[in-house]
Parts: sequence; C-alpha cells; structure tokens
Amino acid sequence: MLTNPTIDMLHALGLSGMASAYQELEMQPEARSLQHSEWLALLLERETTARRQKRFEARARAAKLRHDAQIEDADFRTVRGLDRNLFMKLSGCDWIRQRHSLLLIGPAGVGKSWLACALGHKACREDFSVAYHRVPRLFATLALARGDGRYAKVLKTLARTDLLILDDWGPEKLTDEQRRDLLEIIEDRYEKRSTIVTSQIPVDHWYDMIGNPTIADAILDRLVHNAYRIELSGDSMRKQRATPATETALA
Repeated sequence: MLTNPTIDMLHALGLSGMASAYQELEMQPEARSLQHSEWLALLLERETTARRQKRFEARARAAKLRHDAQIEDADFRTVRGLDRNLFMKLSGCDWIRQRHSLLLIGPAGVGKSWLACALGHKACREDFSVAYHRVPRLFATLALARGDGRYAKVLKTLARTDLLILDDWGPEKLTDEQRRDLLEIIEDRYEKRSTIVTSQIPVDHWYDMIGNPTIADAILDRLVHNAYRIELSGDSMRKQRATPATETALA
C-alpha cells in the first residue's frame, strides 16, 4: 500500500487529528461532493477535538484524582442533603472562573471525596488545571520539601493550580508548622484560584482545629467568606450496594 504524502505531511506537522479525518473522508464516496471549504472545516474540527481530548487526558493524569468520578454519575436519590441544583450549578465551573471555593462537609462515607473528584474531573474537561491532595499527606510532603530545599517550589506549584482539592482535613489539631503551611497555601490562592476542602468536621469547629487564634482568623477569613458549602448528612453509602455507573468507594 502506497503512503499518502498528504497524510505523511499532516503527521509530520503534528496534525494527527486532521490526518485521521483525511483518511476517513477519502474512504467515503459521499465526501467527494463536498466543497474544499467543507473538507477543511471537517479536518479542522477533528483536529480541534483531538487536541482538546489530549489536553483533558494530560490534565486528568496530572490531577491524580482519588476517584474516577464523573458528575453524570452523581447519586441524587440517596437522602444525604445533596442539593441537585447547587451541584449542577457547580458542575458548570463558573465558580472556578470567578475564583470562589467550595467546602464539602459531612460524616465519613457520604461521598465528599467522590463529589470533589467529580467536580475536579469536570474542571479538567473545562481545561482547568487540577490537583488532588489528602491533607495529611500534603503536610508530610511539605515537611519533606522544607528539609530538602523544595518547599518554595511546591508552594508555587500549589498556588498556580486552578483548582486545588484538599481532601480529608481533620480532626487532628494542626501543629505550628502545619498552621503556617495552610496559611501559605490559602494566602497564595486567595481571590486568585479556587479550592475545594472536604472535612468530617463542621466549619464552626475549624477554628479549634487550627489552634492559633491569629492564624485561624487569617485562614478562615480567606477560605470561608466567599465559599459555596455543601453540608451532607446520613449513613455511610459504603453500606449500600452500588453499580459501576454510580458513586463507589465513597469517602
């Protein structure tokens, strides 16, 4: 089979989406009646779609989300206080564009982490950068980074991420070092980027978890005042049988 030089050139230029579309159109007899402008429009549309998909896949890999969750699979039937209208509004990602934050509060097993990851997945689809971190492990990472000289670099990376998911905060009281770390993260992102925080502890008790009154005031003033809240309740959903198309491995 002879190599098509046009397809070779498209691949050489990094236009793999256009190359695939060109091959498909050449095999379709009805495509011969298309105008040149229609051919070009179809090729460009395929290339745009392919590049968007590659960007999404790269962002999803970089996000390292805990759950492979999608908003379309969210469970609104289980009684747990999840407001469908609010969640679907958040899935539009305008709150990220407006640099607001989201607090997901509720007992273990009601789906906080899953919902956070679903919103993170949608943000990746909307071409936002996303990073998922469990709070205890993030503090450990920052402690190591402080010791080997990477601390400023790690903070800079966190500050630049469009959506930062801080999962599973509490109930342990923060140490002096952790308080400073959290303040640095929240201060860097205040009115610049969006943050999701999940916790089993009600927001009213976060002041006590932080410990230092001055630092607590600074953190909560920046994190809470412009944030949406989803407060969940009810029994653990892990006790319920779930299909692969719905929320599983909830936290």
